[in-house]
Amino acid sequence: MKLHTRTWGDGDRTALLIHGMMADHRTWRRVAPALADRGYRVIAVDLRGHGASGRGEYSPRLFADDVVETLPTGADLALGHSLGGLTLSLAVDRLKPKRAVFSDPAWYLASAEGFGPEVFARFKALASKERVREMNPRWDEVDVEIELETLAAWDDATASSLAELSTSDLLPAAPVVPSLVQIADPSFLISPERATLLRQRGFEVRPVPGAGHTIHRDDFEAFMASLEGWI
Repeated sequence: MKLHTRTWGDGDRTALLIHGMMADHRTWRRVAPALADRGYRVIAVDLRGHGASGRGEYSPRLFADDVVETLPTGADLALGHSLGGLTLSLAVDRLKPKRAVFSDPAWYLASAEGFGPEVFARFKALASKERVREMNPRWDEVDVEIELETLAAWDDATASSLAELSTSDLLPAAPVVPSLVQIADPSFLISPERATLLRQRGFEVRPVPGAGHTIHRDDFEAFMASLEGWI
């Protein structure tokens, strides 16, 4: 499936951005312009079932197939958050970016107690400005508004694609290209033991102290600082 995309900048380098569950390209409202200012042409997708992209069947591998069909190969940088990190890891051997960044990636959910596909649908049903603000006290008000807009544009049936992650561990065996894993601190997806395993497998791992799962919206400055040397 060809995905809806948004582009910022016209630099000589290319960066690809892949959002997480319930979001779309609007989640990168600060990251994309910052990368454009550094000389990148930045392309962000809306995954299937999100934003302005089409609907259909949902699985991690279908998400990956879509980004491969939509995005250019050989980009200088590819960055995926949460579901986007999982998607990138399943597509990286075909996208062939020079560097990859996985931001608190969703490779396994069995260790995240009480966290499953039904949680997302329930969150959408109960979402309000006050609830989103309460759950994300560090977000700018514009990010609260964007969260509500992207929730309204999101097909909650996509959450069924996460069921596989409750029984299957998709932690990569090795990086396909030089790869950074950013992790929230604490992270409910990447435990200290799994962070150690990732380092042993050849990934660079950088915690972002105090940041929640959506690092780029919780602490934008720290998010960008943790990318130094990779962008």
